[in-house]
Amino acid sequence: MAEHPIQSLMNTAMTNLEHMIKANTIVGDPIESPDGSVILPVSKVGFGFAAGGSQFGDQEGGAMPFGGGSGGGVSINPVAFLVVSSQGIKVLHLAEQAHILDKVIDLAPQAVDKVQQMMNKKKEASSTRQNVTM
Repeated sequence: MAEHPIQSLMNTAMTNLEHMIKANTIVGDPIESPDGSVILPVSKVGFGFAAGGSQFGDQEGGAMPFGGGSGGGVSINPVAFLVVSSQGIKVLHLAEQAHILDKVIDLAPQAVDKVQQMMNKKKEASSTRQNVTM
């Protein structure tokens, strides 16, 4: 069975999209700064693909009329930079939502300490009241 023309369109588009997909698309090439730090850009990547065609009724001579098209698109949005330096590894987020989550995670130990301090004060206050009433 002969290959349908839409298959050729789809294969061409998919092959071209495949050439664009690399690991360096998401985590970019490292950039070395003068102080020796290495910066890696991190991106969010989205790919899209569409193909379509039509085939009309048989014409004389057995020729199949065909109309079709295909296309693809790429969306690349930087989301963070990974900085590796002598002081350690840091993630510099470009999105505000990521900052909020990082702050919550960073503040969690402090919040637990404050809750424990409050509970200890309540215990001390209740034990002091018990001693006074006895």
